[in-house]
Amino acid sequence: MNHLKFITLGPSGSNHDHVTSRYLAFHGLHDRATLEFVADFEQGAAAVLDGRADFMVQCAVHPATAATVAKFRRGLFVIDTFISASQDLAIVQRRDVAHPAALAAMRPTLDYIDPGEWERVELVATVAEVTRGLIEGRFGAGLAYASIAATHPECVRTVQFLGTVDDAWIVYGRERTGAARLLAWPESPAAALYRRGA
Repeated sequence: MNHLKFITLGPSGSNHDHVTSRYLAFHGLHDRATLEFVADFEQGAAAVLDGRADFMVQCAVHPATAATVAKFRRGLFVIDTFISASQDLAIVQRRDVAHPAALAAMRPTLDYIDPGEWERVELVATVAEVTRGLIEGRFGAGLAYASIAATHPECVRTVQFLGTVDDAWIVYGRERTGAARLLAWPESPAAALYRRGA
């Protein structure tokens, strides 16, 4: 069997890393696939198209998704989709900052909270960057991975636990699987709901 290379948005420890690793484990690919990270999806799409990678995984609600599908439609195809819970999120505050005026957050996560509760919101590219920034002291408070409070209790605490959401994810490859027809799973949990009439 050939070794497969998957690409997703970095850095290591990001939600894309977490979910893509779960996807590889689900398909039993950990022994024959590697996962590498890119700084953006344009870079990832180029790597798949020129053969430096075989597949790319992207969260369907990522701000770059529509551009990825449109710009690379002539060679990069959606070959699979799946649903996965994300890493738990929380509003986390540094212990050495008594009253932070700003909240660091990634724009798509702002709908999970009331941003009006903060004097200002500092937009950051990824949740992983917010999490790192809290550890490094660059942010006083942030919407970050909840696990940071357990791994760094000496410097941060959880202000509000938000939990997770179930997101849709897209897998891209060079070989088209849809061929202009509908691909769906007739024995899916959703199909069972439809049969029950729920």
